[in-house]
Amino acid sequence: MTSYPEVALAVLGATTGVGAIAVIALARSRVLLSRRHVELNQRVAQQNQTLAVLQAREKAQLEELRHLVNTRLPAAALHLISDHHPVPGALLNDSSDYAAQIKAAHDLFVESVINERGRIDSAARAALRGACTAIQAQSFRLQTLVDELQRDCRDPEVLKEYFRIDQLNEQVVRLVQKAAIVSGSWPGLVRPDTHLPDVVAGATSRLHGFERIQVHTKLLMSGVGVVGRAAEPVAVACAELMANALESSRGDLAVEVTLLQTDNGSVCIQIDDAGKGMTREAADRGTRLVSGENAGDLLITELGDPPALGFAAIGQLVADHGFHVSVDQVSPYGGVRAVLAVPKHLLTTIDEVAEPPSAMAAMPAPAPRTPVPPVTAVPAAPVEGLRDVSVPSVTDAGGLPQRRRRSGSSRGRSLTRAARPVDPEEARAAWGDFEQAVAAGRDGTNSENEDMS
Repeated sequence: MTSYPEVALAVLGATTGVGAIAVIALARSRVLLSRRHVELNQRVAQQNQTLAVLQAREKAQLEELRHLVNTRLPAAALHLISDHHPVPGALLNDSSDYAAQIKAAHDLFVESVINERGRIDSAARAALRGACTAIQAQSFRLQTLVDELQRDCRDPEVLKEYFRIDQLNEQVVRLVQKAAIVSGSWPGLVRPDTHLPDVVAGATSRLHGFERIQVHTKLLMSGVGVVGRAAEPVAVACAELMANALESSRGDLAVEVTLLQTDNGSVCIQIDDAGKGMTREAADRGTRLVSGENAGDLLITELGDPPALGFAAIGQLVADHGFHVSVDQVSPYGGVRAVLAVPKHLLTTIDEVAEPPSAMAAMPAPAPRTPVPPVTAVPAAPVEGLRDVSVPSVTDAGGLPQRRRRSGSSRGRSLTRAARPVDPEEARAAWGDFEQAVAAGRDGTNSENEDMS
């Protein structure tokens, strides 16, 4: 039989073992619980971090959308009008799908604006072209009527008024003509082959302040003309360049127009004014317009309000007919030098006898006088009772004597004898005789007046 102490000891051992096991289990559970708590905290931290990233991303996308709507799209619309308005870049420069969608929205907006501007410009061109065609037709009818009245008029004062009406009508025709050219119409006139000075004279007659234009011709050949298909376009371009020179310079300053013939066969119309000149920006814009390179892409809405059509019309004519215009040079007077170069294939030769130029055309400058070789006097036989009237002659390269035409003044004559020195006494005596003769003449005049009274 087991004694009590043994039983108690066994129970105590079992209890101790159970307690130890419980302690071990509790420790393990605490370790597991601590690990789970750490993992949970890590998960919460990761979730918070992910949430912060998503919130920052959402905020950045919202800022990008606001930047697109409020800044980039208005700047893109202004950039289509002028390159001076830069377009800012996107705030999100990553390769995400959102950035790609933002770029697609921007490109779609620009394409839509371009298409809409093109549609509006086409409609505006059509309306302007129709109106200009009708006005041109009526202006040409008015010009024909005024010409008939001028031919039939015999009153100089009335004829003078007819000329003023004709000149005003020419100014109206020029304004309508350049608008028609920019809108896609033709110049409106068909000319035959025309003398180049006549083309310039016709362009001058269309301008207000034409009296300030001074035309000089330095053409090396006579009868230089422009072919019929290019005569009116050259006249229109020349008129616009001269109009720009007149408007850019003071009202009391002249505009110099010079016709030059180059060695490569072309002819240049050079226009110099004494205005303030153009800024670099204006010169670059004018050069771009008159070059004709982007004439097909030019929009009327890009020409200002009201639209400045002169350079745009020149560029359209340059693109259609092949001559060249430059406005980026400085004139000798500090203003602008514009040069219109007509190439060889647009030039022709016109017989000035069969088809003489008009009376308003500029006359060519006289050729420089050739140097005259020294004159050798030919002695003549003296004739009694007559003065020595021998005329000096010139010997040419072949040894033959040639007569020289006598000049009416002693300055052009060649004296064969040396000048005689002046005697003071003789000069004083001659001057005294002259004074006595003048006094006697005055006395005689006074006595005659007294007798008549």
